[in-house]
Formats: sequence, C-alpha cells, structure tokens
Amino acid sequence: MTSNLPRPFLLLSFLSLIAAASYEEDATRRTMEEFSGYPTSPHPSALSLSPSSLSVDMVGLQRQIDELAAFSDTPAPSVTRILYSEKDVLARSYIKSLMEEAGLSVREDAVGNIFGRWNGAEAGLAAVATGSHIDAIPYSGKYDGVVGVLGALEAMRVLRRSGFQPRRSLEVIMFTSEEPTRFGISCLGSRLLAGIEAVANALKHVVDGQNNSFFDAAKGAGYDVHQEDLSNMFLTKESYSAFLELHIEQGPILEQEGVSIGIVTAIAAPASIKVEFEGNGGHAGAVLMPARNDAGLAAAELALAVEKHVMESGSIDTVGTVGILELHPGAINSIPSKSHLEIDTRDIDEKRRNTVIEKIQQSATRIAKARGVKLSQFEIVNQDPPALCEGSIINAMEVASQHLNLTHKLMISRAYHDSLFMARVSPMGMIFIPCYKGYSHKPEEYASIEDIANGVKVLALTLAKLSLD
Repeated sequence: MTSNLPRPFLLLSFLSLIAAASYEEDATRRTMEEFSGYPTSPHPSALSLSPSSLSVDMVGLQRQIDELAAFSDTPAPSVTRILYSEKDVLARSYIKSLMEEAGLSVREDAVGNIFGRWNGAEAGLAAVATGSHIDAIPYSGKYDGVVGVLGALEAMRVLRRSGFQPRRSLEVIMFTSEEPTRFGISCLGSRLLAGIEAVANALKHVVDGQNNSFFDAAKGAGYDVHQEDLSNMFLTKESYSAFLELHIEQGPILEQEGVSIGIVTAIAAPASIKVEFEGNGGHAGAVLMPARNDAGLAAAELALAVEKHVMESGSIDTVGTVGILELHPGAINSIPSKSHLEIDTRDIDEKRRNTVIEKIQQSATRIAKARGVKLSQFEIVNQDPPALCEGSIINAMEVASQHLNLTHKLMISRAYHDSLFMARVSPMGMIFIPCYKGYSHKPEEYASIEDIANGVKVLALTLAKLSLD
C-alpha cells in the first residue's frame, strides 16, 4: 500500500522515531549505570567491565611474588629486606622492570618512592593512585605489602586486557620503608609524601645500628638525596583524587568467617611512649624488702596499669601493648636500678586513645612516688591521628564486590599502613584479603593466589570506577 503522505513528512517521522529510540536507549543506559555504578557505554574509555572480562594471570602473579621473595637476606621461607640494603636495591630494580613491562611510565623521587603511571585521557585531572611497600622486617613473610604492589600492577594489566581506557591517570606507588627496621621511622616514604616536616627534620640526625646516617645509606643505594630535597617531595591535595591499598588482613577475621573481601572503614593509629624509672640497685639477698626502691617492680606495675587503662576505655578498638621492657643491670641476683619500657597504644578514636595515654602518665607518676623511684623519662614519641576511609570509595568497593559476587564485610584496620598517611593527601580506601590464621611478620605468612586474585579484581573495578568519575 502506497502512502499519500509527502516525502518530507515521512523523513521527519523516521528521524523522530530514531531520536526516540536513541533517547530510550540512553535512558536505559543511564539507569543501568546508576544502578551498577559502572559505565555501560560501548566507547573504549567507558567500557562495561563484566566479571568475565577481568582475567587475572594467577600463575604469573604467583611467580612474581616468589621471585620478589628471593631478594632476601635470610633463607626461604622467611624474607628479610631492609631499606637500602643490597637486596632492597635489587628488589627495586625488579619492581621498576615490571612497571615498564606493564606499559607504565616510571619515575623515582629523592628517597626512592617508585611511581608507575598509566596516563589517562584527561591528563590534567588528578590521578587515582594505589600501592604499598616491599620492604620486610627480619624473618618475615612474602605477602605483607607485596600483595599491594604486585597486585596493583596486575590490576593495571587486567584493565588493559579488558580494553579499559582510563579518564583519570592511574598510578602504582611502591613506598619506601613502610617498616621502621633500619632507622626507627615507619612509613618513611608516605610520611614524606604527606608533607610531615617532623620526619624530614628527624632524618638529619637518625642513624642505624652500625651508626650509618640516613643520607649515607641512601647514597650507598644510589639516591644522592640532601636535606633540602625532602620538602620537594611533599604532595599537595591536588596530587591525587583517590588512593587505594590492597593488603592481607594480618588478622584472622576474614578467614574465620569465610569472607572474601574486607572493606576498611578506618585505620587505627598508634601513639608510642618511652618510659624510664631509676631506683636503687643492690644485692638480691642483702637488701631487705621494705628498704628497696626497685625500678623493675615499678615497670611491672606500670605494664599492668597499661592493660587496666585500655580495658577501662569500654571499646574493643582500644589496645595497648608493652612491647619492650628492659632492666639494668639485668642480673638474676641484682635489684634493678633502672627500667625502660616502650608502650604502643592504638585506637580509631583519637580522643579515647589520648585519654588512655593521660591515665598511663598519671599512673607512672603515682607508681614512682609510691615506690620511691624517679620517673626519669615519659616521652610520647609519636601520636599520629587515625584515618577514616572515604565514604564514596567504600561504596565503590562494595559495588565492585557485589558485581563480582564476592562476599565482603566492613571492618577496621588495627595495623597501620601507608594509607594512614596518604589519607592526608587524598580520599583513601583499603581492601583486605584473608591470610592464613591471620599470620603476618613471620615466615608462615600466607595468602592463597585465589584470594589475591579476588582482591586484584575488586581493586581493578574500583580503580576503573574512580578513574571515570
């Protein structure tokens, strides 16, 4: 049947139908994007990242973990990799080679923080960063920190293989000296990036156990850094739009509960305290009990007071540990004339933690007076504030876990990480994966490659989401 309508009217009607269909398709796409949190546009820069498109090379990733573990000053299964040691330098070269193989542009800063960047379509936007550390305390394991560096590189490769194109640049950071092993400063690289001037000033004076200065050790590792270079490392709030860290839990909760992914909501921060008592020494047999001024018993009483004050806080998130207790002269038949304690207190609530510190100091003063000893030192060495994870990043990690059909739970991190200090620079989030019995900082530390792969996928999806925001 032939239409009697004029041709211009028919063409206009046809175009109207196309426009209506296009509008309906766009509306459907917008609804899907709003519901899932991920783009469905077929454009390469906004690829729909379905679970089936996220292929983790588990064999290759496990091989890299094992190869990195071989850069160690102690035999397997333990790993010892100390800042600026020969093994540390070799491990750094290995990481840089992997970054280059992954197609990232690589740079290092003055103290050896290593950055590998995948440039996004809009290079002027603040980048999204992820990463962790690879240094290892003596006789530890091969997963702490390493999962967050090698896993981040695999997340980049996963996104590349899926055809994803970032809008914001994506960057992997390997932080220098998260562990305090050599110079007594934890998270050295991330503290400097966060612009903490007290750390930069402290590096003027610190020495290691062999009396090597920080700057001499750095120079021996190929970093000719000077004091005036440190402030140039400080990042601004515009440097990154978000920071993520993938990490083994270092606790038993995820494994015990059979949960695949832990989504961190807050990181507890420590305050470290050094305490010394001075009393009167003497022969263990000759000095009668009523006449003693025992610095060792003062230390023991304070150690019990730490436990008491922590328990009084009323929160399971408040913890306290007397990790070091030394007596002088340290002979079985001599009354201690001096004692030295080092105390670690942590909480996700800074005010509550600081109240515990005040109570510990009050107890130290009271104990010294009651026992006739001198409180010769009560020094708060560091008192870092806790950090809250960004709500939008928590939500993105939850959506990613659901998208991948992985069980997850919200939890706090009682150990602290480079993320604690990166939170001063940008919004921050952390992803935990299970580890065997919660073991960490020991050779038995272990995470299955399947659990690591799950963390890599959640990291990849979250990075993609944040890159496109």
